[in-house]
Formats: sequence, C-alpha cells, structure tokens
Amino acid sequence: MQDSVVTITGSERQNDIDTAITLLSEGRLFDPFSVLGRHDIDGRSVIRAFVPNADAVFIHYPSIAMKRIASTAVFEYCGNQQIPDHYRLFWQEPGKHHHHSSIDPYSFSPQISSYDLHLFGEGTHRGIYQLLGANHHQVDGIDGVLFAVWAPNAERVSVVGDFNQWDGLRYPMRSRGSSGIWELFIPDVNEGDCYKFELRNRLTGNIEQKLDVYARAFELRPKTASVIKQKENYQWRDQQWQQHRQHYDWAHSPVSIYELHPGSWRRHEDGRFLTYRELAEQLVPYISSMGFTHIELLPITEHPFDGSWGYQTLGYYAPTSRFGSPEDFCFFVDICHQHGIGVLLDWVVSHFPKDTHGICQYDGTALYEHADPQKAEHQDWGTLIFNYARNEVKNFLIANALFWCKEFHIDGLRVDAVASMLYLDYSRQPGQWTPNQYGGNENLEAVSFLQELNEQVHARYPGVMMIAEESTSWPQVSRPTYLGGLGFSMKWNMGWMHDTLSYISHDPVHRRYHHDQLTFGMLYAYTENFVLALSHDEVVHEKASLLHKMPGDDWQKFANIRLLYTYMFTYPGKKLLFMGNEFCQRNEWDHDTQLDWPLLDYLPHQGAQLLVSDLNHLYKQQPALYVDDFDRQGFQWIDCHDSDQSVLSYLRRTDQHCLIIVLNFTPVPRSAYRLGVPAAHCYRERINSDSRHYGGSDLGNGGVIAVDTKPWMGFDHSIEITLPPLAALVLEPSC
Repeated sequence: MQDSVVTITGSERQNDIDTAITLLSEGRLFDPFSVLGRHDIDGRSVIRAFVPNADAVFIHYPSIAMKRIASTAVFEYCGNQQIPDHYRLFWQEPGKHHHHSSIDPYSFSPQISSYDLHLFGEGTHRGIYQLLGANHHQVDGIDGVLFAVWAPNAERVSVVGDFNQWDGLRYPMRSRGSSGIWELFIPDVNEGDCYKFELRNRLTGNIEQKLDVYARAFELRPKTASVIKQKENYQWRDQQWQQHRQHYDWAHSPVSIYELHPGSWRRHEDGRFLTYRELAEQLVPYISSMGFTHIELLPITEHPFDGSWGYQTLGYYAPTSRFGSPEDFCFFVDICHQHGIGVLLDWVVSHFPKDTHGICQYDGTALYEHADPQKAEHQDWGTLIFNYARNEVKNFLIANALFWCKEFHIDGLRVDAVASMLYLDYSRQPGQWTPNQYGGNENLEAVSFLQELNEQVHARYPGVMMIAEESTSWPQVSRPTYLGGLGFSMKWNMGWMHDTLSYISHDPVHRRYHHDQLTFGMLYAYTENFVLALSHDEVVHEKASLLHKMPGDDWQKFANIRLLYTYMFTYPGKKLLFMGNEFCQRNEWDHDTQLDWPLLDYLPHQGAQLLVSDLNHLYKQQPALYVDDFDRQGFQWIDCHDSDQSVLSYLRRTDQHCLIIVLNFTPVPRSAYRLGVPAAHCYRERINSDSRHYGGSDLGNGGVIAVDTKPWMGFDHSIEITLPPLAALVLEPSC
C-alpha cells in the first residue's frame, strides 16, 4: 500500500493546527492523522508525534531531534532530510535513563480495503474477524498488530494497553468514514499484551474502556482486558476426521451426545478447574468407554460470571481462559477427533449481559442491541437482545459461527433459546410489544438471521450440525430454508422430554391414567429432526436430579431410571444426556463443584452407568436404532394401547433387520405376556434393564425365545415372554 502522506498546497493555517493539537491533547480529535505522522507542506516534510511524558523525541535514522510544540506533548520535525517511509521514534521519560522506541503508527496508510468495508456494511464479510479485533499484520516487511473496531457513533477511539501505559491519548485510531470502523496498525506490540478500546461518547463526552468484541483471548476473570493473540499455529492431526466429516450423513448415523460443563465435570482435589489439556486426558477415554459419539460443551466462549454457566457471553471469539489458552482448546478438540468423538458447542446468540466493559452501549449508543425498548431487553434474564436487523451485527454473529468451525474444527453448534429469538412477545405482556408488519408476533428479523446463519454454515462446512433449542411448536425448524424452514439440522424434542418426565414421575399405580403422555409424541415425531434431550435444564433450579424425579423407594428409583434410559435410546431421535445422569447423580447439578464420582463405589450407580454404556454400544451397532430416526418407516407400534398394564411395545427396523422393544412401567412382573412379532424362528434378549449386572432383580427370558404361529396384534406370529418389573427389554431375531 502507499504510505500515508498528506499534501497541502499553500500555507498551512497555524490556527487550524493549534486547534487540532488542542483537541488531540484533550482526546477529542476525530482525525489524528490530520496532525500526526508525515505531511508534505510547501515542499518540506513535516513529521509530528504525540508522546506524553517525554523529555525529548528523536527520529532514529538519521538521528534527528524533534522539537516540542510549546506547552504540548506534540513533537515536530520540519525539513528536507531523507527519512524512511516508516521511521522509528526514540524518547526518554523524565528521571529515567532508558529509552523507549517504536515505529510510528501514524506513518502507515489505511490497511482495510474499501471492498472489505463494503462487505462488512452489507453484512456479508464471512472472515471479518481476520480484520476487526487485534490481528497480526505485516506492512512493508514490518510486523505488528492491526487493531480495528466498529464504533460508528464514537467521537474518538483509541487503543490502550500494556504497550502505552493504558493512556487513551497515546494511540487514537483512524476513522474509516461511513463504515463506522476505526483502525490503527501498531508495530512493536507483543503477544500476550493486554488491551482494550477507549471510546469517547460523541454526545456526552463520557469515556469508557471496552473489551474487544472480536478478541481471541481474555485475561482470567475477574480481570476484563482483551489479550493480543497471534494467529493460532496449532498443528492439527485430525485430517482423517475432517475428511470423514465432509461426507458425514448425520441424519442416518448414530448421534449420542454427552452434554457437560467443563468446570464441574471433574476438578482437582484443591478445587481448581481441569485445563483443556487435562480434560482431554481424562474425558476422552471416559467418553470412548461409555460409547458416546459426541460431546456438547456448555458455552466456553468467554464470560465474566461463573454462575452464568457460560450463557452470558461477552467474548464470542475466545475460548474462556478459565481452562487454558486457545491452543489448549485446539488440543482438546484434536484429541477428541483422533478418538472418533465429535465436539459440539452450546452457542448463545439470543442475548448478552449488560457488563459496562462489554458489548452493551458499545459506542455510547445501542449498537449491538436494540434501541427500541420493546425489543431491547430479555426480561427473564435481565440481558440485552441482539439487533438482528443490523447488517454489521448479523455479520458479527454469522462470522462467529464460521470462526468456530474453521479455526477450532467444531462439529456443530447448539443454538440456545431460539424461541426467545423468534417471538416479539416472548415473555412480554400485551402493550409491551408491537406486531410485525403483517400484524403477527413473529420476529421476522431473527427468522431471516437464523436462516442465513444455517445456510452459511451448511454450505461452507458440510457435515457440521446446527441444533436448535426451540421450545415451542414453530413450524419447520429443521427443514431447509428453500422450503420456508429455519434450516437447522435438528431440534431438541422438548415435548417428548416434558411428557416423558411427567409420566414417569407418577406413581406406577396411576400411570395407566397418563398412558397418552407416552404415545402422543409419535403423532408429531416426524415433523422435525428431533434430538431426545435429558439436559442440564432438567437437573437445576430445584427441579431435583433425574434419580429423585423417580417415584418409589431407592430400588424402584433406579429401576425407573434404567427403564427411562432404555426407552430414550430405543425411541426415534438422536440422543443427549447431561453429565452425571449416566450414573444417577443424587443431588442437583452444582456448577461450583465436581460430580459425585464417589457414588460409583455403590452397585446401583455402577449398574446405571454400565447400562448407559451398553445402550450406547447397542445403539451404534444396530442400524435399526438410527438409520430411519426421521422417517416413519423406521418405527412401528406393536401395542400402544395396553394402558391397563402400563406396557408399551414397538419395533425399530430397517429393510433388513428389526428390534423389538417392550417396556413395563409397573413394578408388577408379568409372565406369559403375549406379543405379536414379525416372522422369525426365535428371539433373544439384547438388553434387559432388570439384569443383575445393572442392579436389577434379574428376572427375564434367558436363552432363546421361541416364536409361535399364533397371530397376535396384527402380526402372523407371536411370542410369550416374561416382563420384569419396571424394566425394558430389547429383543433381536437370533435364528
């Protein structure tokens, strides 16, 4: 690029310069490049530098003393000596013997192209994080960091940090006009230096220091500074996984997700968090042995408050420093991939917190959030809602999704609280919201954003899954955008979860009156691509652990939960289980401490964990349990009407194979229970949740179950079996 040289014809008006220097000294100068740097005036070079607390300032080559402009911190050279385009300044502070030096940032021309600014303005710059924020950059062979920030309504923006004593007067930035972007290329800054942007409010004159919303790293809380992080040079070893993912047919593959909070899965004895690398060392073998196909991390984007579990994010482009560096997180993902485990992130774009150093009122105005009070605040959480209509905001969020896929090889995003985005009247009373242009309550701007988001991720990263946590009956959440859908890969089946937990919490003697809670879900099971989720939301806020939702004594509680898990793993839909549920944690999840691992010293907890492991491995081995999760042909009721005995039976099948699932939701063993079956010579038990290995009573059907030619339940053949109490059977043709 050409150097920044301002040529002024005629005499430069001294009063204009004096005024500009005064504004510069007061931190109110909109265009610092009009004064600082090199200027050609009447055939001479004029170089000015603003260096507070300096006794003297020199231009390094040749060694030229600059003169202080009286009563200011501005130093000036005026002459015809040959000075390099990018000259180094030296200066000394009063009472100190060592010199400071740096290449003058004001000797460089604008670095962000007009085309990049145009793309950002129209909301289509998919790699904007490579320009905005603090990115390693090189100009004419000189290394440095290009700082850039979007703050269209600020009067002045400066870079402050370790490298300039956090002095907002020292490095004011260049405005790029109507784009609203400010930029400054600064040589001689180091990786690991802390920084922020200092912004002066155009209307009030208030000055605030804000984090960099595009920062790649942050200080460990409670500190709040962004940290200069050069481009990751991590050497990935997951090429085989990446190649496989490009052709990954998740819809017809087993997907079993272990949801976890990295800060409370395990901890050191002294209460310290595991690092990303320690988590990889301990978690990956556990997930492999348990048979899960994916892990889903509660939000690891940087957040100020541990108690938000990551759901109040401020640093969207940075893995939280609680657990290590970005390279450490790369290592974690890489190890997961090398062991065949996919990594999903919980991603929060429905709201953000009001912390004053964060995104809120970023340039003194409602920039990322809505100015309209009827759209601005999420009333349930006391947080702010993104303005999805603003191109630059959409660009920030969509580029962020692509960033995690590209830079960290993430395999999917679970988008939190989608329902709160879709409805203008979400958690609002009449009079607190205004209908859209068609008179409805749909947030059309959010709909458009979500559709564009899913289109971009799916087009650029085939095989990556986009999963919606959407708690209403919004149509076509997981249908393509060209059909009018939102374009997600899958959606959490909140209806199945609520109905199932409600049903199984009833005393078995009353379940016969609630049988429809088990059967109703099949009426809508294929309207979406569903994930069956028993998530963290069900074991917090005094809802009790899953184990304590179960009725009865301790034996019955464990039997019920083993029955529940077998039901989930054999019902159509992908699977998700929150950490601790696999071994029946007794207490509610507490983010301040690790899971109750000592419970595994006791046989009932060991049995539940073993059952989940066996169910996962059966699930992955049996195509009938996953190939047609989203197609009616993969499921058939055998008997959904036996409410008197609270027994449910169905087939999971492919063209070549089938499994029979029978569920007894009462503690009454049932002998000689006749069941219609497809033609086969015999069946055998593949899973019996009442097995002694799982902590059950070990009642069941050992050996081979012979098939009768007696028609039953619409089938030409049938079998007689023993149903264990509060148990599930999975039967497979065996001969």
